[in-house]
Amino acid sequence: MPRERPAVVGVVDTAQRRARLARRHGLVEPLPDLHAAVRALVVLHGTDASGPYLAAWARVPGFATSDLDDALYRDRTVVRQLAMRRTLWVAGTDLLPALVASPGARVAGAERRRLLKELAQDGRYPDPQGTLTRAEAGVLAALADGRSRTAAELRDEVPEAGGVFRAAGGTRWAQELAVMPRLLTILGASGLVVRAENRGGWTVSRPSWALAERWLGGPLVLPDAAAAHTEVVARWLRAFGPGTERDLQWWLGSTLTAVRRSLADVGAVPVGLEGSQDVGWLLPDDLEPVEPAGPWAALLPALDPTTMGWAARDWYLGPHARQVVDAVGNAGPTVWVDGRVVGAWSASSGTVEVALLEDVPTPARAAIADEVERLTAWLAGGTVSPTFPSPLFGGRRHAPEPAAAASSAVPAAPRG
Repeated sequence: MPRERPAVVGVVDTAQRRARLARRHGLVEPLPDLHAAVRALVVLHGTDASGPYLAAWARVPGFATSDLDDALYRDRTVVRQLAMRRTLWVAGTDLLPALVASPGARVAGAERRRLLKELAQDGRYPDPQGTLTRAEAGVLAALADGRSRTAAELRDEVPEAGGVFRAAGGTRWAQELAVMPRLLTILGASGLVVRAENRGGWTVSRPSWALAERWLGGPLVLPDAAAAHTEVVARWLRAFGPGTERDLQWWLGSTLTAVRRSLADVGAVPVGLEGSQDVGWLLPDDLEPVEPAGPWAALLPALDPTTMGWAARDWYLGPHARQVVDAVGNAGPTVWVDGRVVGAWSASSGTVEVALLEDVPTPARAAIADEVERLTAWLAGGTVSPTFPSPLFGGRRHAPEPAAAASSAVPAAPRG
């Protein structure tokens, strides 16, 4: 039987949701530093090497790429971690145990089962479990000296992990793949290894790898999986609430049962959402409305945590979903005005170009121009090439026609 709809405590209108987004995400009142930006958004999206840098730039005055480099590689207070939806994130090390214990464990388990199945189907691995066990042990032993290594360097040092297998055998998508990247995915999601120095600069991902214990200065102490799930849900509600069960299930890559259990554990309060039959949820100490945000404009990068924060996006994408989001829900670089998307941008040629999808008031147009000037100066002639550019700027896949737009279905997970 369908679950009975809970009685809601008031209705949160769209203007209030946009005000919360603006204030909580550092888009109308700048945040003091990188760590405040990470906390405000729970995690920064890391699929694109440049993504977390641009997300921080949009929110932290005076941000320099060296600020994030220092936090990642010198101070090691944040780390790139594969977690929710098999996506790569930049997370604070304070949240890392919860990310590993819940979404990371789900990802690692699914990836391990898939690799074992593919090794068995390949035919060259009579003992897939033994092969994987020896390969994992070899990588961990190689990294035990504290020196980080790239995947290519590990392949040279660990013969047990240097093999290849045929994926999707018997289909037109069949191809030979290296075992090592898939192995590092499992070990990384499990919290045994972490991405260490990036050898490609801030716009290119060429990670090296290290033992988590050596890189972070001690072993990860993992909480119970259910408690970890609830901690992440509580942080998401603080940053993105009100949100629906569907929003949380999608964002976490979780199950409806687990989401409902965590909502109960935190004492979440059901609220109505303007223009929707869905029930939203807020933390019990977060029911008071926030002050209106006032006029603001922002340029957010592809896959920005704000743009990708909810499964249902009509309240901030409006009619523009198919112009800024691809067919599986991945958002390109977006232009925001007062809590909603009004266009897209690109910096593929050394200067920032903007394409607006509607007329905006003159003050908003001037604010967008200021952001364009500021970002162009910050890039200093450099370019940004997102994995998922906006369809307005040559995105490979376009969203469906409005009747079946991406915002009307749960977006698929970007591959981190």
